[in-house]
Amino acid sequence: MWAMIVKEFRQLRRDRRTLAMMIFLPVLLLIIFGYAARFDVQTIPVTVVGPRADLAASALHPPFHPAKVAPGQDRADAIAALRDGRTPVAVVAGAGGTSVLLDGSQLFTANATKTAIAAMSARQARQARQARSASAAHTSAAPAMRAAHTRPGARTVAATQAEGLRQAAQPFGTRVEVFFNPKLKTSDIMVPGLAGLILLFVGMVITSLGVVRERQAGTLEQLAVMPLRPRDVFLGKIAPYFLVAAIDLAIVIAMGVAVFSVPFRGSVPVFVLGALLFLFVTLGMGVLISSVSQTQGQAIQLAIMVMLPQIMLSGLIFPLSSMAAGVRWIGYVLPLTYFTEITRGVMLRGAPIGSLWQPFAYLALIGAVVTALATLRFRRFLAPSPRRGHPEPTSEAAVAGASR
Repeated sequence: MWAMIVKEFRQLRRDRRTLAMMIFLPVLLLIIFGYAARFDVQTIPVTVVGPRADLAASALHPPFHPAKVAPGQDRADAIAALRDGRTPVAVVAGAGGTSVLLDGSQLFTANATKTAIAAMSARQARQARQARSASAAHTSAAPAMRAAHTRPGARTVAATQAEGLRQAAQPFGTRVEVFFNPKLKTSDIMVPGLAGLILLFVGMVITSLGVVRERQAGTLEQLAVMPLRPRDVFLGKIAPYFLVAAIDLAIVIAMGVAVFSVPFRGSVPVFVLGALLFLFVTLGMGVLISSVSQTQGQAIQLAIMVMLPQIMLSGLIFPLSSMAAGVRWIGYVLPLTYFTEITRGVMLRGAPIGSLWQPFAYLALIGAVVTALATLRFRRFLAPSPRRGHPEPTSEAAVAGASR
């Protein structure tokens, strides 16, 4: 039995990928559920517009903070700020009252905003009762106050106190309106994210398994001696999976719209462009995983290690704004983060491509880097070597030996 134990330890030590997965995954899960798995939103940026924007911005308390205060703008500008994704909350402070506009595509932020507004309204209701009590005490002391008002400057102080009491009695957010997801349905925000998750699975896992399967069968070795460029091999390998992933994406979006009544308010070409960029990223990641894996088991292990952070840290389940600052930066380097922003922006908010240029730019940059690395790995693997293919003689002695 001792010999079997020693043998297993030696085999585990040689299998560095499995050993790394056994150590890496527990640490990753600890980080995710310790620092990232939070549904509460600590900070909520707000756009404040309207004639009384300055007064409304001064009345904001944490978790709200004014990201933009524009007294010269109106309700249409506030809705545009929500649609373009600049802020999840907008306040329209007009002469007739205050309206709070919420972006329903950011579900957790919208729920946190409604909870915070309810608490703020309750607090201001208490202040209103206190103001009425103070007003009643002021009325009962009217004779003494009349005598005091005869002193210079006393009327100005009394008017200032009355105005402060009146403002304290006004509730924050007399009207709350939710846009783009009025019922705050979970399916409306999950279906666009699941579209990216399916593309990630098909593009990365299935592609890596398909390439590794050919390596194990020896057919990939035969490509090294064929008159094919590495670029042709790379594109030829990913083309079938590209088509399958595109079909899966169309099925998921169609079922989400038909079965779960998820709206599609934006432009189809903008959505397709984002999907194409994300597909190139995932297919390149699949080829990279296959290039460093010898077996399908190793490919699955590496794919899980790459997929798990994207599921947990991309904003698909947990909002990025609720994550600790030390973990949040991981989400900013994950391609699923930006594709989720594109799908939710296009489908739910109808955002134009001009307001989504940042996630498009980051996704294109990541795709260029991943595709270049995958092509270089394929070029190294398919390059002729003394152990693979039939290299040409490189010296006169080699030519003479070949002639003999």
